[in-house]
This record gives sequence, structure tokens and C-alpha cells, in this order.
Amino acid sequence: MTLRRGRLFLIILFIIGFDALSKYLIHLNIPPSYSSAFFPYGGIGVFRGWMGVDFSIVHVINRGGAWGMLASKHDYLLLMRIVIITALIIYLFAFNRIRGRMIPFAMIIGGALGNVIDCFVYQHVIDMFYFNLWGYSFPVFNIADAAISLGVAFIFIHTLFSRRTQSIVEKNFNLN
Repeated sequence: MTLRRGRLFLIILFIIGFDALSKYLIHLNIPPSYSSAFFPYGGIGVFRGWMGVDFSIVHVINRGGAWGMLASKHDYLLLMRIVIITALIIYLFAFNRIRGRMIPFAMIIGGALGNVIDCFVYQHVIDMFYFNLWGYSFPVFNIADAAISLGVAFIFIHTLFSRRTQSIVEKNFNLN
């Protein structure tokens, strides 16, 4: 295993470990809540009214995908997650040659594996971070979800800027 692959593997393990530890602590210390309309929204208040934002640590059970979608198709969703994770791992380690996308793909894989592990350990995903942004109740999420979202955002940004740079180079040097 090359040094680069080893680092990617460590990133994946770090995300899985940090996610699992946070979910375990939530599972042990905060009973599942079905959200209260008032701060701390059935959990532990971290801050309230900071620039119009409230933040609480809650324990929400999610049997579906993002925002609880497909909750009634739990087994099908789990199988699809495993297939997609397998494809991402194969792509990352066998086909991807773009260095700027390696860490973001590792973040996505680590986050996705963290949520799949939940399905086996708890039979659902534990979500915990609740933000109320200027009166808008943002969907509750966890560390795995954050890793997936940041990985996707980094890939999008990398793709946007690499295409833009490539276009500028082609234009200035008449490479078309």
C-alpha cells in the first residue's frame, strides 16, 4: 500500500471512529427525542440566539436516508448504500488519478460507512446536531453526514475551479 493510500485509509478510519464515538456518547447520555418546539429542542442546549442561531445536541432516530427519506425502505436503502460505497472505494483506489479529489472521496466513504455501521449497531442512524437558523429548523445531522456533505462540496469546488483554469489556459494558449 502506498503512502497516499495509507493516508486515505487513515482519513476514512478517523471519520468512522469520530462519528461512532459521538453517536455512542449520544446513545448513552441523551434519550431519543422527537423535538420540542422550544430551546433546547429536546436535547442539550449549546448556544441560543447567537446572531439569530440556536444550536442543540439532540438524539434523533433516522431510519431513512437524508432527512429521513425512504424510511419505509430500510433494507433496500442499506443494500444501495453498500453498493454505492463499494463502487466509491473501487473508484478511489483503482481509477481516480486526480489528487484534488482523493481526500474528498475518502471523506464521503468514511461518512457513508459511519452511517451504514449505525444500521448494523443500532438498526437506525443516530443524528445529533440541531441548528435553528433565524427561525428555520435545519435538518438534524451527524458527523458522518457532515463528512459526506463537505466531501461533495470539495469535489464540486475542485471540479469548478479545475475546469475554469483549464478553460483559461486553453483560451490563452490557443489549445482548442
